[in-house]
Amino acid sequence: MQVNEMFRPGIFEDETVRQLQDAFRTIPPIRHLVIDNFLESSIAHSIYTHFPKMDAMNTHYKGINEKKAEHSDFTKLDQSFDRLHKELSSPSFINWLQTVTGIPHLETIEDRLGYGLHQGANNSFLDIHIDYNLHPIKKLYRKLNLIIFFNEVWENNWGGHLELWDAGVKNCIQSIQPTFNRCVIFECSNVSYHGYNMITVPEEITRKSCYQYYFIPVTDSVSFHDTIFKPRPQESLVKKAKTYTKDFVKNTAKKILMKLGWKSFLK
Repeated sequence: MQVNEMFRPGIFEDETVRQLQDAFRTIPPIRHLVIDNFLESSIAHSIYTHFPKMDAMNTHYKGINEKKAEHSDFTKLDQSFDRLHKELSSPSFINWLQTVTGIPHLETIEDRLGYGLHQGANNSFLDIHIDYNLHPIKKLYRKLNLIIFFNEVWENNWGGHLELWDAGVKNCIQSIQPTFNRCVIFECSNVSYHGYNMITVPEEITRKSCYQYYFIPVTDSVSFHDTIFKPRPQESLVKKAKTYTKDFVKNTAKKILMKLGWKSFLK
């Protein structure tokens, strides 16, 4: 398989591909992979060095279920960001991804619902959730989530681990530290519950990551839903009630917009 200089060559070797195939098939209930040293070292360090400051991020979320920032406009960032996005969208990389996961017909989407950056400062968190399933403009189903972490320094007690939960959101099945140049790939489904716990970090530290989503064609029988949050078992009854109420109202409103054909409001 052709190797691109942006990635660590070892991940494309036949033996590594076979190992990744076996791992992805046998990790229930969320099929996923954790790949360390994913990018070539100098590329990873360049992205870390040029990562935008918190106040330069496009969008800031601060609600009952999340506190983080998002950025998807790479035109004013260092060229390494656009280059990474293009390589993650390239036919050769998608072919590798299809080979590893066994999922055919993967494609990417060129908007903020398809790729970007996430960042969180002290007290950032993202509650357990499943993401939106259908792109509101294009008739495509989100099938894979790829995340690369860019935290050169991260202590275990700072929190912020990517948590994968069981289908009933009763138990965390895996907690993945956001280690520098670590890539996590997982299958999106109606039970792929994930999130990260609140971080406690020094003022100069933030939790940095890049995300890229991969989509497949879908039939008319699939019904749209937006992000659905689930409270952790130990959370208060008040937060549980607020979470369920907020999500019901939000998803109901967005489904109405979809039926009315006002999809651009959802993008």
